[in-house]
Amino acid sequence: MTRMRLPGDPPADAAIRRMIRVDHAGEYGATRIYAGQRAALRNSAKADLVRHMAEQEQAHLATFNTLIAERRVRPTALLPIWHLAGFALGAVTAALGEKAAMACTVAVEETIDAHYSAQIDALGDTEPALRQTLETFRAEEIEHRDIGLENGAEDAPGYRALSAVIKAGCRIAIKLSERL
Repeated sequence: MTRMRLPGDPPADAAIRRMIRVDHAGEYGATRIYAGQRAALRNSAKADLVRHMAEQEQAHLATFNTLIAERRVRPTALLPIWHLAGFALGAVTAALGEKAAMACTVAVEETIDAHYSAQIDALGDTEPALRQTLETFRAEEIEHRDIGLENGAEDAPGYRALSAVIKAGCRIAIKLSERL
């Protein structure tokens, strides 16, 4: 069922462009976070887990690269910032240890789970292919969150504070990337 449009809602095509723009930015940022984690954890017992998650995020990004081109959506102007910020977030949390890297993963993926869920609800029955893509990617993001939890995320020093800061940063990045 499609949600009823309300006064002030952007036109449907603008809302879809905004979704694709922000999701492209988010998946780009995720690839950069995992690149930072991989650099810092390359000799770690968690290296294979991080590589697995990074490969899935790369596949997500490839899908959104295609959607950006096919639908002629302008990518966010903030990609250069997300390039640096994503890598730095991944590298710094991984430098704090494997559990901090997993805490970063959990915080990011919980935020993205909620984000994708809201988009799926907003799409309703429109755009079935995009909806299926988001549902598939959301399931993989939940898998990443679960991997993080299973690998000691909540045991990271300062877990609650670290998680809150990362989640707030993700929400800000989402809002900025939707429009800029």
